[in-house]
Amino acid sequence: MKRTTFLVSALAISAIATSALAKVPEAQVNRLGNDLTPMGSEKAGEGDIPAWTGGLQTVPSNVSYAPGQKLANPFAGDPIKFTVTAQNMAQYDDILTPGYKAMLKTYPSYKMNVYETRRSCAFPDRFYEANKRNAAVGELVGGGSGISEAIFGSPFPIANNALEMIWNHALRYRAFKVVRQFAAAPVTRGGDYTLQIVQDEAILQWSDPAAKRAEDLNNISLYYIANTIAPARAAGNVILVYEALNAQVQPRQAWQYSPGTRRVRRAPNISYDNPGTNSDGLSTSDAFDGFNGAPDRYDWSVLGKNVRLISANAYDGEATPYKEYLQAMHLNQDKVRYEKRRVWEFEATLRPNTRHVYSRRVYHNDEDAWQVAAVELYDGRGQLWRMQELHQIQRYNVPLCGSAGEIVYDLQAGRYLALALQNEEPPVNYFADELDPSRYTPNAIRQLGVR
Repeated sequence: MKRTTFLVSALAISAIATSALAKVPEAQVNRLGNDLTPMGSEKAGEGDIPAWTGGLQTVPSNVSYAPGQKLANPFAGDPIKFTVTAQNMAQYDDILTPGYKAMLKTYPSYKMNVYETRRSCAFPDRFYEANKRNAAVGELVGGGSGISEAIFGSPFPIANNALEMIWNHALRYRAFKVVRQFAAAPVTRGGDYTLQIVQDEAILQWSDPAAKRAEDLNNISLYYIANTIAPARAAGNVILVYEALNAQVQPRQAWQYSPGTRRVRRAPNISYDNPGTNSDGLSTSDAFDGFNGAPDRYDWSVLGKNVRLISANAYDGEATPYKEYLQAMHLNQDKVRYEKRRVWEFEATLRPNTRHVYSRRVYHNDEDAWQVAAVELYDGRGQLWRMQELHQIQRYNVPLCGSAGEIVYDLQAGRYLALALQNEEPPVNYFADELDPSRYTPNAIRQLGVR
């Protein structure tokens, strides 16, 4: 059953933003921090979902942590409440997304261990303050392809439509300057894979504490570099991206260095439905991180808000070695934690006279983080092709509610792609103050790519 208890008066379910929209009324803005959390989600609980009481904004008292350490699981003592399998899935039909239903039907060994719901998501106080300002001033511009006035926080903490929801995901807080190393693994039907190791870094200009409004960013929401360092045959491939804040003003700019040619070339193919980097053809460029880039090839509409099972508080999964975690057909599901959460559900339908390999995309966006948690991706025939899930984790050392990896299951090929894995990689540096925009140039990636 659809539940839409939190559709604010400004939200029309069928609305599609095509121009700048009216700002949120003051009475709605004042709900933030009162009956709504500072993120715009429902503060109150219902059924198995508890009330939000602040989340984990600092290191919890029941774990120890020192800078440079992996995050310990503050909920390690939680028992499994129930397990969803192909045999009993009918009784949980109302809390399963179409993607999870397809996984359970397709793979006999697939299961979902469900735990107590822990609303652990939390962000810095400055982020919450920005949310309140953004709710009053943030606007969509350029037919929904850009943002005006908002900055730092969620651009639309009280969202009016689906375009605002996907922008909340794209511009969610991931710190200001970040350096990490992650693994990607295209896994065959038999369970074989070769790990791709990538060092990437970003200056997320949207989260620059010195910026006052979107117009201060020179139309660049982030600078991004990704340097593949393993295996040897792929090492030295480097990409550089300037992500546009308004694609109608200036589309995404990208460059790629190839060690084979020793040249840096413009890379307009790092966008839309072109194959994703290190994806072995199992995903598209704009599906990385759930969704990225310009939303202009789709019409966007809200489906409602519902209680669903999503992967959350993924501490145990991130602590599992790759050999144990990556198995044939799907992940080791004993290491994946699911919880009941309220999620906004919205869809993107391919516009007439445009092209994309996905004719329809359905998103399930966690209300406490504005982060995409699961996606159904449909082919040109309207058949479910791929299912994507992002494993949510509270980085209480920052704090931010982020991702502990993302998985793209190709239901037609019986293969999957595991991306952005941290399991055996060094901890992410969310405070990389040494990064400077002058580093993000085509010449700089040429130097990085030299083997």
